[in-house]
Amino acid sequence: MFPESDSFDSLRRGHITYFPVAPGRLEFAIAVRKTILRDRPDTVAVELPRAMEKQYLQAIHRLPEISVVVMPDASGDEEGEEKAVYVPVEPCDPFTEAIRTAEEIGAGVVFVEPDAGDRPHISDAYPDPYALRRIPLERYVEAYRVFPQERTEEVAEHASGIAWKLQGTDPGKSVLAVISLNMLDPVLDAMEVPQDEPRRRMPRPVDLVNAHPGCLAEITVEYPYLQERYERYRAAVGLYTDGNEELIDRPRAQLALLKDSEQAYEKNTGDKLVHWQRRMIARYTRNLAMISNDLTASLFDIVVAARNVVDDNYAWEVWAMAGRYEAQQTSCELETVNISGEDIWIRSRKVKIRRRLPRPKQRLKPRSLVPRKKEARPGEWAEQLEGNALCSYPPEDIVIEDYGQFLKQKAISILSEERMRVEPFLTSLLDGIDIRETIRNWHQGKLYVRNLRKMAGEVGAVVVIFDPDHDGRYDYQTTWLGEHQNESDMAFYATNPFDHMVGPGIGRGEYGGLLMTRPARRMYDVWSDTDYEMAESKPERLLLAGIDYSVHKYVVYVAAKPPRSIFRSVAAHLGRRILYVPIGQLSSPKLKKLRVVHVLDGHDRRKDAKDFIW
Repeated sequence: MFPESDSFDSLRRGHITYFPVAPGRLEFAIAVRKTILRDRPDTVAVELPRAMEKQYLQAIHRLPEISVVVMPDASGDEEGEEKAVYVPVEPCDPFTEAIRTAEEIGAGVVFVEPDAGDRPHISDAYPDPYALRRIPLERYVEAYRVFPQERTEEVAEHASGIAWKLQGTDPGKSVLAVISLNMLDPVLDAMEVPQDEPRRRMPRPVDLVNAHPGCLAEITVEYPYLQERYERYRAAVGLYTDGNEELIDRPRAQLALLKDSEQAYEKNTGDKLVHWQRRMIARYTRNLAMISNDLTASLFDIVVAARNVVDDNYAWEVWAMAGRYEAQQTSCELETVNISGEDIWIRSRKVKIRRRLPRPKQRLKPRSLVPRKKEARPGEWAEQLEGNALCSYPPEDIVIEDYGQFLKQKAISILSEERMRVEPFLTSLLDGIDIRETIRNWHQGKLYVRNLRKMAGEVGAVVVIFDPDHDGRYDYQTTWLGEHQNESDMAFYATNPFDHMVGPGIGRGEYGGLLMTRPARRMYDVWSDTDYEMAESKPERLLLAGIDYSVHKYVVYVAAKPPRSIFRSVAAHLGRRILYVPIGQLSSPKLKKLRVVHVLDGHDRRKDAKDFIW
């Protein structure tokens, strides 16, 4: 909900009430509409050029389709080049909303910006408009006016032209003047004295074009996905009610954007996001917003976070979903133009997305390749389940065992780096010269060497948590014993493999978490062991079992977040130590391959499994 606003007594001058806004921002469009519907002014004045009044009103009537007003650029004429000024007419723009709402209540509309020249460029560094969800508009405006923008002769002349038009309004009618925040104080000062009519320049041809759907995300202030939600809310319940405001709540809209993008990503690539990636995206976007002194992340921040946390394919889906605007068409009565963001904005940022899709030559199948076998009828393979014995697929066992050894070595290297000390060279080079520290202290004329302190103890058990399973998706829990001395005992939870049959008696699942420990053939059923009842989740039960069954000092724990401190106390009591490795430090493509698990209904299935497992 938006906080209730007080009356605009401080910004009311006679019959004119001033309503300062941040152009193009959703929260100000909502506030403008609510104010007009509440106060019902006779006239609404908007800070838009009078030269484009006809085309702008035409664009208003075309909404929700987004149009672009095109005007020749005066500076381009002087240089002999053909340049143009593009003004997108967006639903979330407060000036657009002021005109739409004024027409709804039958109020008059006045364009007050003079056509004497280009609008002077003033810094648009407004505080994040999302603050209006928590504080009244008056407090926002007061905070902004504490640090006024620099005034120039061009600003004063522009404010005089606006003031002249406002002074000409009917004093017997109430006027709501919607102007930019950075022009508020110059206009208020100009209104204190009578103004002369501003000079006019030669009329310029103004045109109206239809924006191509593919360029909307580049040229609009608010991304089209948010503007579409705004239009849906506006059409359904109106902005003067308090229902369904989650549609226009910016963080909720961003969360919906990421969820919809995730579904498209899974459909197009077959990959899935896991819980730690979603949580890291939220943290990443929050930090990027804080760097920009904003309360919420921009579309640029969201796309950068999606690319860096997941991959370029997911970043592409986020960008494509953010640019989705179903109302926009390529064929209409106007000319459709694909405009670049660089044509609209003076300063713009770029993010490179290298979408990785299989090349046509990679998708071609060799002529001698035998197609994968399929069921003669649905459910045929499930009928062949006997349930006498379950076993794994040996090639997958080799891969998972090798990765377990890799995690042990990585954990040891991390611990060794933590124990490494850099000290000045005295009598021995120890474990080699530390080049970085030597260069950093070059002015001292000393050499610095590294002292790698050996780690006492080995790694026993390895616990890998791909997904903590907050929603209960992984309902298959079992314990496997190693078949020989080179295999580990394993306890894991996964999706039910027999819900996805890929061959006769062969099911395919996905690991949620697993525990591996050697030597083999020692492990009881972890999931029914009463010694681990203190565990509050599946990952904690696996960690307790790993501490209990480890024959060496160290237990590797790979997950999105470290374990609770009580588990370190339990490990210390048993003479063990947990080595935490963030799963974000590991290769995502490798982890995706490791998460696949096949369960065979008997050892006799192994000889035919290669024909069904891919």
